[in-house]
Parts: sequence; C-alpha cells; structure tokens
Amino acid sequence: MYPVDTIKTRMQVGQGDAFRLNGLYRGVAGSLVGQVPYGVLTFGSYEIYKQSLLNRFPTVKPAFVYALAAILGDVTGSGWLCPSEVMKQQIQAGIYPSMREAIKGIWKKSGVSGFYQGFTGGLARDVPFRVAQLTTFEMTKNLYLRAKQSRSDGDNAALSAFEAAMCGAAAGSLSAAITNPLDRIKTLMMTDTTNAYGGSVAKCASRILKDEGVKGLFAGVLPRVGYIAPSVCIFFVTYELAQQKFNKSD
Repeated sequence: MYPVDTIKTRMQVGQGDAFRLNGLYRGVAGSLVGQVPYGVLTFGSYEIYKQSLLNRFPTVKPAFVYALAAILGDVTGSGWLCPSEVMKQQIQAGIYPSMREAIKGIWKKSGVSGFYQGFTGGLARDVPFRVAQLTTFEMTKNLYLRAKQSRSDGDNAALSAFEAAMCGAAAGSLSAAITNPLDRIKTLMMTDTTNAYGGSVAKCASRILKDEGVKGLFAGVLPRVGYIAPSVCIFFVTYELAQQKFNKSD
C-alpha cells in the first residue's frame, strides 16, 4: 500500500501530477525501519496499558480505558517513528531523491532537531487517530461478540478472521477519514523547509484555511482511507488471531 501513501503525500503538498509512476516506492526502506518497531512499541504497550488500567479501574467505562491506553501507547512509539516519517515524507515530496541524501541533508541543515520537524503535528494526528482506531475496534468487537454469544449456547465466542477484518475495516476507515485534516497538517509541517506554515499545528491549520478553505484540510482523504482501511484489516486479523492463540496457551 506504500504507493498509495506516496500519492496521498503528493496530493497534500500540492504536486500537480500526484499519480505519476516514477518514484512511488521512494522512501519505503526508511518507512519500514520506522513503522515496524513503532507498531511493536505502540500496540505492545497498548495491551499492557489496557490490562493494567482495566484491573486498576474496574468501574470505569471500557471506552475511556481503551482511549487512555491508546494515547499512552502512541506516545510510547512516537519518539521512534518521527525521524523516519520526516525522511519518508521529504523523499515522497521530492525534496530528497533517496534516504541517504535525506539523512545527509536534514543533518546538515538542522542537526538532530531536523529529524523531529513536525513532531507535534505527528502527535496531533497519531493520538486522535489511534484513539479512534482502537476504541472503535474494541467497541465494535465487543458489540459483535455480545450479539454472537446471544445466538449461541457457549460463552466463549471469538472473532473469526473475516469478522476481525470487518471490525478492522470499520475502525480503519472511520479513523482515517476523521483525522485527515490532522494528517494534512502533519505532512505540511514535516515537508516545510522554508517555514511557510509557521512551525506549529495552529499556524499551519490557519494557513491552510486561509489559502484553501475547509476543503484544503481534506486533501488526500481518499488515498488515505484507501491504504489505511485494508492495512488495518490485515493488522487486526493478525492481532486477534495472535491474541486468541496466546490466551489459549495461558
């Protein structure tokens, strides 16, 4: 799905020919270096936070626990993710031709801080996205399992791969669409080499609204939903099946 992400980035930075085939996979190596450990850190810590909070606050509504655990999990992983995101998006936007050149250029221009350009924009996008994604998935799954249990004699109903995919698709599509404005802000902050967008979430949002109106916040929404929804489907199928296997082994 990486080429769709590249198209989304091109649309968000205002490149005319966003669908050109050349360069669709540029930056993919850096993305993998960032995304794989980030996923392990975020979702691994999410499960730890979730179980700990559920045990400590049994009377609190689960939705609030899922949301808080999602926030803590995403903050845990964001410190690792940001440098790879900055490099990936600057390559996708055509600022640098390769990962090697991106590392050299960013380091020469700004040092370590350059790899954390747009960090607040990343958090502003990722925390609401993760809260929406995980809370929607958990609530959809719980509602579905209750309905499934009511139709069966057993009380140990579990999601099948197809059912997990459907719950994941709903969670991924909703969370991707509603956080697209924040994703546009994050993209512009990470690719803004001339400080045209002010260096903050509020200033960047104000500039987009002034120049493009509300529709500017939703640039790239279709490719964003198009690559996140199936990715989330695959993730939650694996996630649920792994959880069920571990629970059985315990």
